[in-house]
Amino acid sequence: MFAAFKRSLPEISIFHNPSSPPSTKALGLLRASLSGPFPASKANSPPLYFNLEVIESPPTPDQLRTIVSFLPPNKPSKPSSVFLSAHPSASASSNYADDVSQIAKLATQNPNTFKWPVVVDWASGRASIGDVGGVESILEELRKKRDGESKEEDEFKPKGWFS
Repeated sequence: MFAAFKRSLPEISIFHNPSSPPSTKALGLLRASLSGPFPASKANSPPLYFNLEVIESPPTPDQLRTIVSFLPPNKPSKPSSVFLSAHPSASASSNYADDVSQIAKLATQNPNTFKWPVVVDWASGRASIGDVGGVESILEELRKKRDGESKEEDEFKPKGWFS
């Protein structure tokens, strides 16, 4: 009866750096999936529906903690290896940043130390860090849900008299 209340548009955030080519490509991919057919190879497919939030700053320490919890178990567990890049302009102090607070501070001071983009599907608990392929897999999961190819993992099914 009230199933419509639990249905909402997925919230996708991209922590974006306009000077990062992968970040620009990921943002273009996200916007294209909202405005045109997805996948683009199927012209009769509808676009995806989600709320896109573009943030042109690094994530906060609390957001970084949440994003780390969204990563698959096979990813490195050390936050510095997940979020910090090996860019030549990255400072030597980035080698010592093991805490998400330090990583957020470094990313704010020198954006080149951070792996851009960070794309997060908050509702489904998925994240992609510095990887356009990961963004494509997030969009593919949204497509599967739209097309009914994937079951809702957290679907609310009340137990009671009528179940």
